[in-house]
Amino acid sequence: MSDLEPNVREVAVTLPDGAVRQVPAGSTAADVATGISKSLGKAALAAVVDGRLSDLSLPIEKDVSLAIVTAKDEAALELIRHDCAHIMARAVQELWPDVKVTIGPVIDNGWYYDFDRQEPFTPEDLGAIEARMRQIIAARDPVRTEVWERDRAIRHYEASGEPYKVELVEAIPGADPIRMYWHGHWQDLCRGPHLAHTGQVPPDAFKLMSIAGAYWRGDSSRPMLQRIYGVAFRSRADLDAYLHQLEEAAKRDHRKLAKEMDLFHLQPEAQGSVFWHPNGFRLWRELEAYIRRQLDADGYVEVKTPQLLDSKLWRQSGHWGKFRENMFVVPDEVPETADEDADPVMSGKAQLMALKPMNCPGHVQIFRQGTKSYRDLPLRMAEFGCCHRNEAHGALHGLMRVRQMTQDDAHIFCREDQIKDETSRFLALFARVYGHMGMTDISYKLATRPDVRAGDDATWDRAEDALSDALRAAGLEFDIAVGEGAFYGPKLEFHLTDAIGRTWQCGTFQLDYVLPERLDASYVGEDGGRHRPVMLHRAVFGTFERFIGLLIEHYAGRFPLWLAPRQIVVAPIVSEANDYALEVVAALKAAGLRVEADLRNEKINYKVREHSLAKVPVILAVGGREVEERTVSVRRLGEQGSRVAALDAIIAELGAEATPPDLR
Repeated sequence: MSDLEPNVREVAVTLPDGAVRQVPAGSTAADVATGISKSLGKAALAAVVDGRLSDLSLPIEKDVSLAIVTAKDEAALELIRHDCAHIMARAVQELWPDVKVTIGPVIDNGWYYDFDRQEPFTPEDLGAIEARMRQIIAARDPVRTEVWERDRAIRHYEASGEPYKVELVEAIPGADPIRMYWHGHWQDLCRGPHLAHTGQVPPDAFKLMSIAGAYWRGDSSRPMLQRIYGVAFRSRADLDAYLHQLEEAAKRDHRKLAKEMDLFHLQPEAQGSVFWHPNGFRLWRELEAYIRRQLDADGYVEVKTPQLLDSKLWRQSGHWGKFRENMFVVPDEVPETADEDADPVMSGKAQLMALKPMNCPGHVQIFRQGTKSYRDLPLRMAEFGCCHRNEAHGALHGLMRVRQMTQDDAHIFCREDQIKDETSRFLALFARVYGHMGMTDISYKLATRPDVRAGDDATWDRAEDALSDALRAAGLEFDIAVGEGAFYGPKLEFHLTDAIGRTWQCGTFQLDYVLPERLDASYVGEDGGRHRPVMLHRAVFGTFERFIGLLIEHYAGRFPLWLAPRQIVVAPIVSEANDYALEVVAALKAAGLRVEADLRNEKINYKVREHSLAKVPVILAVGGREVEERTVSVRRLGEQGSRVAALDAIIAELGAEATPPDLR
């Protein structure tokens, strides 16, 4: 029985363990937390009410499910970062009251906030802002919220001289609440939720990182603002680990290492396209040869499709409508006899062609040549296809984001009953390849049907079941990415963790019922009727460019010997050893190794330093003693000192090590 007076209305709060508590209507999540235990009330940061993250101060007016969020929960990170954005903006306006504030969203690992200030912020300013933020945190100022009428909010920001906030309020849809938050005396427009007081932000687990320019609303015709970026974590240890990872990432930056190793370069006259140097293209060729051997062994046939295709085909496939802005389009002269009414994209005597952004429509054209039987399936069709995508200049980033790319692309045309087996086969190929590349920490996600999609629910059920069954049959744990599948079918995502703990999404496996229908691909079934194949889009590396960039950073340029562009340098210590050095080079080349001689009149320590900077895995030094004994002094990259080995022994040792892992 409740001790409440009979006229007090109660609501039921269902906790994560299934327990139900009756509380007075209007109670807050903070009241519930304290009612469970004083320690939980003190540790509470926010609540999840009916699946939605909410403020602790939110009144509970109906029966709900409720979970209390504490610092150990994943949701706490977003709250901490969101409050850091507000606390930083408050600190900035306390230090410089004339500064106008705009927006401050949470991003990966932290937040940013954009400010309108006449004077540019300096690195010294960041230190002052951090210090003021810690004072605000130490004050443990309460956080409270109110919902205002639109007109009131506009009048408030007009009176306080905040034109950007006025614009933001005016842009909020009419039915949405105008929610105001106070962090102590300082107020901001925000959807929330937030922490209960400023003291819940860990004072030693955040850092302001950098200053950048940003146009208001991303519009180059609007004012240029100053953006301050920060990062925040649950603890100082987490912050230190992140800063160490950044330091390591800077050392491993593939653009920096590319210069040291003479792999490639980029220049403005070819935005987003790579100039591969001999060393870099040697690495490319090794990877291409390796993956081609894997595909040959796995029953793929290799094809080559055109770079330029008529816009008519791209419209038919659906890419023209959805991907047109990312395609490089060129006019094509039309013969005088052409019927201009036949194609709506024709203008005068020219029609439009496009450089292919992907290979799949071309592969369907090959599949459609001749009659295919159910006995011909699965047909695994591969291509190292060069594609072009018109990425924005600002989005380009070394090898990681380019405009010209080559994919280790393939499409598997199969029957619906073959999906599970083909998925299992690809999962085995994927794990084998990345194991050989030294990347074994892989997590898997199954992206399921989006709200807007092609096909009926029964078809999606079969497709999702086939992919999940294949993952389970392979003994793989996986997460469900609800609603993140492609328009035409579910897909698998592969997330790899590199040597310094960063996660990369690599490769792809997508199930497609739509493109065969749109491009009229069919096969003759066992019943003699015409059927649509299922199309599995798949890539192991993804693009060579991005994958090579990933490998450079994963290995910090110190590739295993079989992948290293320059495997061995033979360096004489004295000029009298030059002839023997050339003999050693010839013997190593005969064994299939990539080797060169450094006969320059420089001291051996100078040569070692230079070749070590270029990440050459093995340096063989030879002097008078080595000539007499037919030995070499072996120096390994990253190892202290050297060892002496017989020439025949080192040739056998290095030859075995340089053999690609699939050929050992």
